[in-house]
Amino acid sequence: MKRYADLVADALTRVKEIQPWDLGKQLAAGSEPVLLDVREPAEYAVLHIPGAINVPRGILEQSCEWDFDETQPLLAGGRELDIVVICRSGYRSALVADVMQQMGYTRVVSLRSGVRGWNDSDQPLVDAENKPVDGDTAEEILGPHLRPDQRNPDQRSPGQRSPGQRSPKQS
Repeated sequence: MKRYADLVADALTRVKEIQPWDLGKQLAAGSEPVLLDVREPAEYAVLHIPGAINVPRGILEQSCEWDFDETQPLLAGGRELDIVVICRSGYRSALVADVMQQMGYTRVVSLRSGVRGWNDSDQPLVDAENKPVDGDTAEEILGPHLRPDQRNPDQRSPGQRSPGQRSPKQS
């Protein structure tokens, strides 16, 4: 059985990545790749790279084809465009770039470390109204927010249970 990390590692054997600072330099030099943010709309609305378009991973394939309600003409007609796929940490974007390559996109790369890395390299982020988002605020938003029940049971501290989990005395 493959786990999420295995799927990402497998995709990365086929996908090229670009470092955030290298993308920043390219954009500053006038390069205009399609910045494709594949996070969920709520994630995108809170903060994103200026100029990025939002196509959530769940509707990607339909967005890349004609004749679907989700069709994005730029993508459907742009298999030769330079495309940088973006997510929060670089994992979803690697999976998406892999799928896009299978769909015939020839110049697609994944942003290594995603929006988190972009923020760490002091690059600009904006909100849904295109207002700048402060780097410290972005760091808070982008950091992990796991609940105890979302943590691997094998890595929890002794005695820590997830909600609803019975104690040995209750069994």
